[in-house]
Amino acid sequence: MTFSICVREEYEVDGDEQLRFGVAVTTRLPGVGTLCPFASEHGAVATQSLVNVELGRSGIEYIDDGLAVDDALQSLLNADEGREQRQLHGVDAEGTFAFSGEECNGWYGHVEGENYTVAGNLLVGEEVVEATADAYESTANGDAPLAERLIEALEAGHEVGGDKREELPVQSAALLVTRTGEDADGFTDDLRVDATETPVADLRATYEEAKRGYEIILERQEEQRPDETEEEVGASDVSDE
Repeated sequence: MTFSICVREEYEVDGDEQLRFGVAVTTRLPGVGTLCPFASEHGAVATQSLVNVELGRSGIEYIDDGLAVDDALQSLLNADEGREQRQLHGVDAEGTFAFSGEECNGWYGHVEGENYTVAGNLLVGEEVVEATADAYESTANGDAPLAERLIEALEAGHEVGGDKREELPVQSAALLVTRTGEDADGFTDDLRVDATETPVADLRATYEEAKRGYEIILERQEEQRPDETEEEVGASDVSDE
């Protein structure tokens, strides 16, 4: 029903090494953001095809508890009688994992990179996951926020055909970004478009509006700061007297 990408990146905040994780997904059904993407400061997971939401929820919980992503997700699949109809993939601080069951609907498949995974099913072809992966690799650890680069990866997969079920007009898309260090991109870290005919374009528009709103807030804070400083100085003068 879907194609998605999970990524891990290293970055620095004031000289300290940090990690960020991201997951983005789109499909020709509504509400994908409630079903498929999961992330914490320890990893990112996507569950799809015949969705078992518990694989995503428990997968992140296991990773948070210290299990390696491959051990966490494989153990969940081993206990899932419907695993051959599932796709499950993700990343943690050190590794990657991707699984596509033999009973998923074609085209289906996945790719694993050094710090990312991409998977999809019911796609026009393998070129969708390849384009998504190539787009991410071309911008990996770039200057743009991870949320923006995840959207670019979805755009690349969508442009070569994406989900093949053109008879289904109502679509959706979502992204999640988490990190170990504090960052200024929080307003764009958890975005979704639940029901639309242009999910990736609308996710892009939602991102741009969220970014614009955050910039307006920052501008107003900067404008108010001199006044606040004067008030603080005035209060200090009064107390000194």
